[in-house]
Amino acid sequence: MPESRPLPSVQLNAVSEADSVQPSDVLVIGIGQDLAIRDSVKVADDLTGGAIGRMIGSGEISGKKGESLLVPGGASGGPDLILIIGTGEQVDRGVAFEVAATAIRQIAKRERRRIVLAIDGTSIGDVGDAIVAGALSGCETQAIYQTGGHAFFPPASIDFVGLTQTQIDRGRVIGESMNFTRRLVNEPASAVYPESFVSRVTKHFAGTSLQIEAWDEHRLESEGCRAILAVGQGSVRPPRLLIIRHQGGPQDQAPLALVGKGVTFDSGGLSIKPSEGMVDMKCDMAGAATVVGVMKAIAELKVPRNVIGFCGLAENMVSGDSYKLGDVIETRSGKTIEILNTDAEGRVVLADTLDVAIQHHPGAMIDLATLTGACMVALGNEVAGLMTNSDDVCRDFRGAAEAEGEPVWQLPMFSLYDEKVKSKVADIKNVGEGRWGGAITAAKFLENFVGDTPWVHIDIAGPAFVDSPLPHRDAGATGVMVRSLVRWIENS
Repeated sequence: MPESRPLPSVQLNAVSEADSVQPSDVLVIGIGQDLAIRDSVKVADDLTGGAIGRMIGSGEISGKKGESLLVPGGASGGPDLILIIGTGEQVDRGVAFEVAATAIRQIAKRERRRIVLAIDGTSIGDVGDAIVAGALSGCETQAIYQTGGHAFFPPASIDFVGLTQTQIDRGRVIGESMNFTRRLVNEPASAVYPESFVSRVTKHFAGTSLQIEAWDEHRLESEGCRAILAVGQGSVRPPRLLIIRHQGGPQDQAPLALVGKGVTFDSGGLSIKPSEGMVDMKCDMAGAATVVGVMKAIAELKVPRNVIGFCGLAENMVSGDSYKLGDVIETRSGKTIEILNTDAEGRVVLADTLDVAIQHHPGAMIDLATLTGACMVALGNEVAGLMTNSDDVCRDFRGAAEAEGEPVWQLPMFSLYDEKVKSKVADIKNVGEGRWGGAITAAKFLENFVGDTPWVHIDIAGPAFVDSPLPHRDAGATGVMVRSLVRWIENS
């Protein structure tokens, strides 16, 4: 197996407005739809002998979000090129993140050393760290195994005009945590499987404040995690359960729990997927990878809160040992599951993982999973679905996601759906009734394993891994929900 390209390592600096006229490969200037000639725009206009102002006057520059124009720097001894990028009507955190990422992705089509980023609105509200995180996110690509002439070149350094070192430090943590999540998801299943997932995370967190505990197949058996073992028994790669602890608060503070689905490859098992449905199933561990990214961020930010992450890891493969349709599994909690579709395996893995999590008596718990195609049918590829037994916790998380510009939508959890997952031969079955309400019936299945713990289930099947690029991000893994979860934890 070849080694993938290293994660981006970019020098980040805080600089003054005066530094933007110094030599650089590219000066990035943000301009809003009001087309106001703010300080950074005036700098660019002076450097180009008034060309920026003339292009604004002629309508060549509109300020629409993401619209860009690359022009020569003009003045000798200044930037070689100036990238004008629209910031839209208002620079909130989501816009700041996307605009910065869009700018870096455009610049990275050629080798550059020094980039200077001056986006209008950096002094309006708390968006500076989002600009930095977005810029770093723009440096990562899914082309991690390309050899020879690369088509993507992250800059050696990025200078941020008008930002504080505190904003840069925080933005670096968030951006690098997102990129670590994305890299775990983008790696092929031959590189990231349950055991190697654990070893990569353990190695990455060595020397940090995070405490790592990994359960192998023998510990899983002794703990009664028969559901995780059942899903993984068809693979030569045995399953694992990874527990990551951040002790940021007082010893007696009830922790928050993050639970991630970590199916490192999903063939569908005996309910095998067609080739086109299997090709991107390396991404079925995005929930677990997101938990890892969030734990990395809160540890480096020294968030004063106790948080425990749980990653249920298994490969769902086809062999003579595969779990079968009609099997009945006794879970760690004692509840029994009738298996009617081996391709509805993520919820089976989560059944035991959630039970382990609630034994730690969390004050609130959020799970993340690329769980259902039904959620994508309902909400599309860019929106995550929320289902909950606690409107208070769900409302708090929705607020965090809205602040970070990550779209989510709450789906109902009416009691009438409970009947849809009842089995005639066991306590529950692992699929509902046909196609209808599939995202909700999957959440209703999970609700059987959370007890009275306030809990939110986030179905990230759509936004976690995408087929097509957008201006601000490549195709492949997106790192969705890392920013929102960090904010939710900090606000809790």
